[in-house]
Amino acid sequence: MKTIKTKMNKHAISVALATALIGSATSQMAFAEGFSEALTSGKASVNLNLRYESVEQDNAVEDASALTLRTLLAYDTASYKGFSAKIEMEDTRIVLGQGDYTVGPSGYNVGEYSVIADPEHTELDQGYIQYKNDVFSAKLGRQVITMDGHRFVGHVGWRQDRQTFDGLSAKYAPVKDLTLQYAYITQRNRIFAQDADLDAKDHLINAAYKTTYGTVTGYGYLLEVDNDTDNALDTFGVSFAGSTKAAETTILYRAEYASQSSESATTDFDADYLNLEAGAVLSGITAKVGYEVLGSDHGLFGFSTPLATLHKFNGWTDQFLGTPSQGLVDTSVTLAGKALGGGWTAVYHKFDADDANDTVDDLGSELNLSYVKKFAKHYTAGIKYAAYSAGDINVDTDKLWVWVSAKF
Repeated sequence: MKTIKTKMNKHAISVALATALIGSATSQMAFAEGFSEALTSGKASVNLNLRYESVEQDNAVEDASALTLRTLLAYDTASYKGFSAKIEMEDTRIVLGQGDYTVGPSGYNVGEYSVIADPEHTELDQGYIQYKNDVFSAKLGRQVITMDGHRFVGHVGWRQDRQTFDGLSAKYAPVKDLTLQYAYITQRNRIFAQDADLDAKDHLINAAYKTTYGTVTGYGYLLEVDNDTDNALDTFGVSFAGSTKAAETTILYRAEYASQSSESATTDFDADYLNLEAGAVLSGITAKVGYEVLGSDHGLFGFSTPLATLHKFNGWTDQFLGTPSQGLVDTSVTLAGKALGGGWTAVYHKFDADDANDTVDDLGSELNLSYVKKFAKHYTAGIKYAAYSAGDINVDTDKLWVWVSAKF
């Protein structure tokens, strides 16, 4: 009987092992099949942007012109157990030899022409692994990160080589109407191809809560260039933005305040930021008045937003990509609406110094005009013009853009 029992135990163990092995093999096969299907059943896309840009400036260099084509080729895998991945390549080429412009960081035509910041390049634009469920998502790798309407963190998508970041980002929505975001950046991939990328140790923290009257946002952006020197640019702020109906009119409003400290081995500066907006939408026309102050620390340092989509703010001629040490006060009026199936925008800016002195007070004015229209499902065409009239600094500048883009 003992022999029979022993044989039965051995048989049971063999059956259990065989079952476990079969189950493991089946599970591995299922995983392999699911993983393989996720990789092969994703979506490929292409984005083409052909643009002509001209720059005329009242200075010693030649006027600039550029005709460039940017190509984005991307592949997004399908999701498997919440995981997915994306790879995207970016390429910019000068078309028909129209490359009479300067890109300083890349060494292209240095000192010959006005600047058009679209270097020829080929690089990895995005490449990341993502996990996502109903309330949480995270990305690891090279990626686009935007916060606060691009005022402090943006992708500079207007330029042909847009800005991306290497690092880890996460978004968490624990309850309805509350969104928490965090990102740690190890490299800033800027708009000049690889020639001006910066190693970094940046922490981005953002929390937004939607209410009946608008969204309250609090943020802390702790920036540090990783270059073996003591440097820190820390910004903390809060904003409130929303809209409400009054009969047939939609009332728009926004208020924002931030404080900033800039520290290095030899300097220590502090500056404040203020942004007030009020507007209305009536009969399809949007009208807004804005008052934005990038403050100064006694004329020695101006409030800085180095990760922003700067072209979107303070005028399209890009006179104030770096805030003057006297600071910047931008009073603006914006009108926008629809016409002939497209959208038009007109903006007037009046610029002044926040901390004026005997030689720097009036920082000029600028007029911005644009018209953009989508057509035939996949295409967009646009024209944009900007004219800056110089004050106590900079020079008169006119810029024109004409473009057509396609997405498939």
